[in-house]
Amino acid sequence: MSKDAVNDNKIEQPKKEMSSQDKMINGSAWMTGGSILSRLLGALYIIPWMAWMGNQDIAESANALYTIGYTPYALFLNIATAGVPSAIAKQVSYYNSLNEYEISQNIYKKGLQIMAITGVVSALIMYVAAPFIAASSPNVSVENATQVIRSLSWALLIIPCMSVTRGYIQGHHVMKYSAISQFIEQLARVIFMLAAVFLIRKVWNGSVVNAVSASTFAAVIGAVFSIGYLFYIIWRKKPELDERASQSLNKVSISTNEIFKSIIRTAVPFIIIGSGITLFQMIDQFTFQQIMIRISELSPKQIVNNYGVASGNVNKLIMIVISFGGSMAITSVPLISELIAKNDLKKIARQISDSLQLFFFIMLPASIGMMIVAEPLYTVFYGHSDFGTTSLQVASFMSLFLGLFVLMGSTMQAANQTRPALWALVIGLVVKLAFQYPMLAIAGTNGMFVSNIFGFGVTVFIMLRKMYKVTHFDVGLVSRRILLMLIITLAMAVVTFAVKELLYLVMDPTNRTSALLVMGISVLFGGGVYMYASLKTRLADRLLGARVTGIRAKLHIK
Repeated sequence: MSKDAVNDNKIEQPKKEMSSQDKMINGSAWMTGGSILSRLLGALYIIPWMAWMGNQDIAESANALYTIGYTPYALFLNIATAGVPSAIAKQVSYYNSLNEYEISQNIYKKGLQIMAITGVVSALIMYVAAPFIAASSPNVSVENATQVIRSLSWALLIIPCMSVTRGYIQGHHVMKYSAISQFIEQLARVIFMLAAVFLIRKVWNGSVVNAVSASTFAAVIGAVFSIGYLFYIIWRKKPELDERASQSLNKVSISTNEIFKSIIRTAVPFIIIGSGITLFQMIDQFTFQQIMIRISELSPKQIVNNYGVASGNVNKLIMIVISFGGSMAITSVPLISELIAKNDLKKIARQISDSLQLFFFIMLPASIGMMIVAEPLYTVFYGHSDFGTTSLQVASFMSLFLGLFVLMGSTMQAANQTRPALWALVIGLVVKLAFQYPMLAIAGTNGMFVSNIFGFGVTVFIMLRKMYKVTHFDVGLVSRRILLMLIITLAMAVVTFAVKELLYLVMDPTNRTSALLVMGISVLFGGGVYMYASLKTRLADRLLGARVTGIRAKLHIK
């Protein structure tokens, strides 16, 4: 991080000379780093986890049961929290830009109260509704699925307050502490999960359902460690924050009721749109088994296992890539909110243009690269599987649409375009439902991903068109830059594919160690081509700023 970045000891406003582009890059770097590390942990744990569960058949059933529990949990979690960090960040950034720091503090305090209530209500509803959710999901035992779903409900008591604290910190344009807390949460969760499964299955010879329930309960442990860290940061910064509040201009008056209404009015759309991906997944969970029974000759257990691979294994891997879009969305919300407060439409248009370009600069090579190395990547994490490889390839392409949805959904809300964003999501869900049956009939299990591409594709198109009408961002510039990125990405893909195929001539594709070497070497060559071409064409300079000049000089690229 440069001197412009926020240091370890202060929560401070970014220096005025920092451009929105620099703020975007710095904030995205922290959030992306924290998110990727968290996602990697969330994908890597599966290797020992499945090995300790038992043989391949038992492990796949356990993984499917785990996925069945986590999908509804993700929806309830989104209802309780998804909109809160971004909503609080938007409000705090808005009032901070007006030098009304005391109002920002009050928003955080009232936000904690609201989240404590929503956490209790969401946990209670999820616990009571667990049997009904389990009965509608692809599963072999409703009783086992109910137990797993209920073990996750306890986390909803803690995570909402954790989310509002993250949002308060993000509203000060400080992404570092949120990123660190995210990593702490995942690390504690994975450690507890693996320890519990090892003890239950290997030491005590316990049941699979108890091991899976302990694994899902690990979300509570992760939340406790994460919120503890965030509260420590707030406590450490309290004198500084109180001093700033005492220097507020106090030109804006807002009552407690108005604060409550403001938070709820801002958070609810964020919650709905933040639940977009989960809503699409819930359609899969409630319709997949019923449709596949009608159109396929697979046994009920095969259908459940295929669902576990597609919605569990594959989803964990593509979320690593989608986290790029989420990180930029988190960073862009307070930036755009600040510009809205200043009524600077020209800079808002520039911010949207920069966000889109940076998104495709990262997401194009990441998603296409994952598609190329899908076979060794899936083998490293889950063992060799032609079905798993094909699913990951289709899902990798889908991740572009999901990531862009996350970015544009948050951007539109930050720019006060909430209603059009909600309508875009609703239309996308209708398209998803319309395509679900025919796509499953045509493409089998992968039809879930294809119908997602259609649904999110329509939603993103509507969102982009609306933002252009509002801000008139430079579509020509964005299109030209994306075309250049696409050309460079295709060159990277050709090199990556060639290296992978050459290595597989002398290496066993079913061996995990060989797959890891093939993946690592292929990515190294492909990534090198993308980096060189980006520097050579000066594309990296235009997107990442002057800091890239030093890198080019060290690499002797003119």
